[in-house]
Amino acid sequence: MTSQPPSMPPPPGGFAPHPRQPGPGPQPGSPGPPPQGYAPPPGYGPPGYPPAGPPGYPPGRPGYAPMPGYPVAPPPVSPSGQPLASFGDRLLAYLIDGAILGGTVMVIAIPVFFVFFATVGADLFTVPDPETGTIEMNPFDFLLPLLAVEAGLLVVALALQYVYHVEMPKRTGQTIGKRVMKLKIIPLDPAGSIGRTPLARRFLVQAGGGLVPGLTYVDGLWQLWDKPYQQCLHDKFARTVVVKVPA
Repeated sequence: MTSQPPSMPPPPGGFAPHPRQPGPGPQPGSPGPPPQGYAPPPGYGPPGYPPAGPPGYPPGRPGYAPMPGYPVAPPPVSPSGQPLASFGDRLLAYLIDGAILGGTVMVIAIPVFFVFFATVGADLFTVPDPETGTIEMNPFDFLLPLLAVEAGLLVVALALQYVYHVEMPKRTGQTIGKRVMKLKIIPLDPAGSIGRTPLARRFLVQAGGGLVPGLTYVDGLWQLWDKPYQQCLHDKFARTVVVKVPA
């Protein structure tokens, strides 16, 4: 005769233990837990789960913005710790400065050409002599003064650019375009200070780039692949860097 185990007395107060209900099992078609000892290859999750994204992104959503809790690569900064200016911000600042300088040169050039054609070029609009039907005019009487006027305007334009890009920002490191876009030119050396010398070196490369076909584009686009400070060629020559400043 086998002995039965003694039954447990009921808890005081008349409460009886509630029988444990079995939990819901895995539904048909739902992924189960990975087997013990199984390590998924890099870039893939367990069987039935979406693949994992690159480091710093949530698994299964490659190419999406990082979410809280995932490591994120820090933004590039200058040697002094300030965030570097983006290519788009620098391009907009360049366009603003170019529009200001171009408009100033046009304001000067239009009256100069008006006076020139009203005086030296007046013979071009003279009606021919009815008796001879021709106008005797030496071409050099028109071309040489025209070249002199254009050369003078070129000198004036270079002088304006020098004042705008060197003398104006030598204290603050900002032109009008950079001030609008909240950018600033600073020396690569954190212990240095911006001044006329590095700004003049930057201007020398920028102005000289216009004399070599295509060099202006290479200079501006160099920032896209330069590491680690995203410098253009004129930045490298002057040992400067452009950073983003707070409003």
